[in-house]
Amino acid sequence: MKIAWKNLFTTSLFISVAGLSHSSLAESALNQQLTLESCHVKGIRQQVQCGTLVVPENYAKADGAKININFVVLPAIDNSKEKQPLMFLAGGPGQAATELSGQIYTGFNEIRKTRDLLLIDQRGTGKSHPLQCEEPLDIDPYTSIPEDFSVTDIEECLSQLSGDLSQYTSENSIRDFDAVRQALGHEQVHIYGGSYGTRAGLVYMRMFPTSIKSVVLDSVGPIEVPIGLFGKSAEQSFVKLLNNCQNDDKCAKQYPDLAKEFAKVSAKLSLAPVTVNIAHPRLGTDIEFTISKEKFISTIQMQLYSMQTRSLVPLLIHQAYLGDYKPLAGLIAQGEGGMGIYIGLHFNIVCNEDFPKITGSMRAADAENNFAKGMSLDMVGKACAAWPKYQPSADFYQTVTADIPTLIMSGALDPVTPASNGEKSDKNLPNSHHIIAKNNAHIVASTTCGISIVNEFLALQTPKDLDESCLADIPDESFMLGLNSGAAPVVNMVTTPVKVKE
Repeated sequence: MKIAWKNLFTTSLFISVAGLSHSSLAESALNQQLTLESCHVKGIRQQVQCGTLVVPENYAKADGAKININFVVLPAIDNSKEKQPLMFLAGGPGQAATELSGQIYTGFNEIRKTRDLLLIDQRGTGKSHPLQCEEPLDIDPYTSIPEDFSVTDIEECLSQLSGDLSQYTSENSIRDFDAVRQALGHEQVHIYGGSYGTRAGLVYMRMFPTSIKSVVLDSVGPIEVPIGLFGKSAEQSFVKLLNNCQNDDKCAKQYPDLAKEFAKVSAKLSLAPVTVNIAHPRLGTDIEFTISKEKFISTIQMQLYSMQTRSLVPLLIHQAYLGDYKPLAGLIAQGEGGMGIYIGLHFNIVCNEDFPKITGSMRAADAENNFAKGMSLDMVGKACAAWPKYQPSADFYQTVTADIPTLIMSGALDPVTPASNGEKSDKNLPNSHHIIAKNNAHIVASTTCGISIVNEFLALQTPKDLDESCLADIPDESFMLGLNSGAAPVVNMVTTPVKVKE
């Protein structure tokens, strides 16, 4: 069965070569005639600046194949030239930073008042030699289920990719980023990394510490913790949601047996998938909607990332318990465009930098939970078995201990990068401070409070002297109590009758 790539992976964060020396890399970058052009990007009405830097695909073979590294500069409002820009490192692995321009332009508005924001498409994403597995036009995300994924899908994906895959690594991405920094004439930059972007940020701190003025690590994925071990953290996040619902009088009254209902729906679907006849939530056309246990749980798991979508989870579970899968279909319709992950780059990094480090005992321990079990790792394992292999450099897995001012932020409700990850990095970095937002999930800078703390940190450069009082003002979780009321009406819930085929 053909796979819908954009709907498959719901738990993303997202060769040893000599390489060029720092000085050689600088010379290579600065010898180019780098020109910034005014341009428009999706989500921003005003003109911004776009550029392209040509770099070696293999830094050990400077005279070999070349690739283009695409980047966008969101100019500071005050047009200041003396301040170091903030370089934004995207998540995934596999997100293209420039494709997040609209969200960053708005979300980082306070920081943009005084600093340029620099967004670089990691090699393998966006317009930087993208490694994307295109799916057929006739794919229906409603009828495909995660367990349909097979090695054949990986082989088809690989046939669509070009270039030397062994060179599309986290370390070479950092070489690209630093080359752009130098080509733009910046002695140093500030770094903001979110999710997998924190991994990239830590690698940057190890490889080019003198290039960095300060670092923000938001929702940390440490090098020591392989991407994919999300079973325990997802369960913890889900249990906290259940507890918060029970501690909320209205939610507890509406859903008094939520944990039992989840268990019963999961048990039912584990016996056999259910097919329902339903009106497509976006198109209105009649479709058959196949729901398996894996699809049910993965949909819930994806909602745990955001405080807004978490509010829908009790309703989703309760309606499924009643035999009504319309809210689930609505959520899938909302995410039909996918996560913006370049799947080829995602697999290339995870299958070579992370999956080989996952031992049998680590896998077994992570699967010991009553939520997602080892579902994510099962799918990744199938992909990695067929994916081409390369070896990261010998020092890639070394703990990062750079003495750079570093702000670490974690959400206490995060399903993929728990606060314990932030504690690991805080312990290893001598000039860091770790803050935990009690009422936040993934990415603390998604809140006004988080952005204000980041902005203060960039100004002061003293991570332990920040005003964190606004964290107490972030409201507790709230929950949607019915199809026609609640906290976050983010989906168009279908109201037509649904027929279940047992």
